[in-house]
Amino acid sequence: MTDDQECRFDVLLNLPRDRAFSLFVDKLELWWRSPFHEQREGQVDAGIEPCVGGSCYEIDGNGRQRIWGTVLSIEPPIYIRLAWQISQDGEEVADPLTASRVMVNFREAGEQTRLEIVHNEFLRHGEKGTEYLEKMRRQDGWPTIIQNLKAAAANPVLR
Repeated sequence: MTDDQECRFDVLLNLPRDRAFSLFVDKLELWWRSPFHEQREGQVDAGIEPCVGGSCYEIDGNGRQRIWGTVLSIEPPIYIRLAWQISQDGEEVADPLTASRVMVNFREAGEQTRLEIVHNEFLRHGEKGTEYLEKMRRQDGWPTIIQNLKAAAANPVLR
């Protein structure tokens, strides 16, 4: 896959690898920002079930659960690979086979962790896949998600 068909980000988190992985997978509520276009106020829960086939979900203030991904493979604390089941329009994509892919690698970097995120296979989203790729590259896409993750990693409680 070439760079023009994927989002690729590298970021250092100020946490050891096991804690960075735990933050990403087990403490989603500390950094997750709902990608769904509907009102997001009152979100009460978000999580990733850390097993192959596990759901990535959020539960809004009305108790509505939305699946935004499926765990395709996982090897704690080294990586997690997800089907990204959110359309460009902020709707759920029911079938993980028609969703783009996100690979998150956690690499030791001394006392820190180098997080490598690759979001690709946007053509699975159909005709607007290329537009969606560009949307996820913009500031309100992955850069904001990563910024939230870095802010959560800076929390002294996680050390």
